[in-house]
Amino acid sequence: MGTLRDLQYALQEKIEELRQRDALIDELELELDQKDELIQRLQTELDKYRSVIKPATQQVHKQSELHEQQRTKRQAISAEPTAFDIQDLSHVTLPFYPKSPQSKDLIKEAILDNDFMKNLELSQIQEIVDCMYPVDYGKDSCIIKEGDVGSLVYVMEDGKVEVTKESLKLCTMGPGKVFGELAILYNCTRTATVKSESPQTPGKTSIPSAHTILC
Repeated sequence: MGTLRDLQYALQEKIEELRQRDALIDELELELDQKDELIQRLQTELDKYRSVIKPATQQVHKQSELHEQQRTKRQAISAEPTAFDIQDLSHVTLPFYPKSPQSKDLIKEAILDNDFMKNLELSQIQEIVDCMYPVDYGKDSCIIKEGDVGSLVYVMEDGKVEVTKESLKLCTMGPGKVFGELAILYNCTRTATVKSESPQTPGKTSIPSAHTILC
């Protein structure tokens, strides 16, 4: 039979074991709460994606408006989304703008690389490619302004643009990138400002160009 000291030592060991188990339970409960919060955030994002409007295209700007948008130093290809349901597009005559095979491939690859547009049907992507038209922008042009109502989606074709939010630089984008799609897909104002960047090398004339579509 153990002595009183042995019993006390055994009791202390049991108490310490219980404390460790309680600490483990607390840690697991905290981890579970964190996972619950993550699931909630993911569910919220999933709900947003489910509510995304399927991009469609409508009649293009008047030719005079297109010329007004063009600038000699920067080119872009732009397309404007419409309020049509995608099922109604079979009754709509969509504009077509000839472009080089390289431009077609660049636009298609940019769309397939975009998280918000890559799940479109190939026929829809082809319609967007066909409807996009080139636009030019001057040096240091403001292509998109944060807070404005947006109706244009862009695909960079050449050069670079700077993306800022609340005057803080987020990133620089080059050819083959889509921008401006969030305001269209979520029916909200522009979430960031996009400006054309000046050439970094003295004497270099290549500056950002893009394709755009009105939505």
